Amino acid sequence: MNRIGALIWKDVLIEARSRQFIGAMLAFTLIVIVTLNFAFDLIREQRETNGAGALWIAILFAGLIGIGRSIAVERDRGTLDGLILSPIEGGSLFLGKFGAALLSIIVVEAIALPVFAALYDLPALDPLVIGIVLAGSIGLAALGTLFSAVTSGIRSREVLLPLLLFPLLIPILIAAVRATANVFEGDRDGTLRWINLMLGFDAIFIVLSYLGFGFLIED
Repeated sequence: MNRIGALIWKDVLIEARSRQFIGAMLAFTLIVIVTLNFAFDLIREQRETNGAGALWIAILFAGLIGIGRSIAVERDRGTLDGLILSPIEGGSLFLGKFGAALLSIIVVEAIALPVFAALYDLPALDPLVIGIVLAGSIGLAALGTLFSAVTSGIRSREVLLPLLLFPLLIPILIAAVRATANVFEGDRDGTLRWINLMLGFDAIFIVLSYLGFGFLIED
């Protein structure tokens, strides 16, 4: 746990000094939310469903900005070799990178959700919605960290990462949008099964990434 905490703290300090990723993630998220708000204003009878989709589009693409660059920057600067050679097993290295990625997504969501709630007039600050957003963000951070390690050494990684990531994220995205839309519509009874589906995929992604990250990062 100390090693994982040190890895997370390292990435937090780097981001606090450079402000490279979170600023871009936040700006992109707010632009998407504001733009889609004007587009969906024409279809007010489907505002809850459209709003849920808009929220997750913003979270997904903003997450890709930070997650896709975290390990790539380490490799470009040569610091990734130091992490691989250090006495840290691959699973702990994954958890450290995963924790830092999840933390950056949560920081962006903490600012974006109040803006979304004000613009769309939807209960985005409902505790159940916050739980759904957190569950979806865990899956996004886990898979994003894994595939960013796969694509970090490839020149066209910005194109390849979404192509690898999106198909596996489909179950989580469908469950997240449906669960969020149910809460917005006031149908809480049908939300639990979608949350359970998200948590199941989160557990699978984290375990598989933990077991395979060391082999992928060394290649």
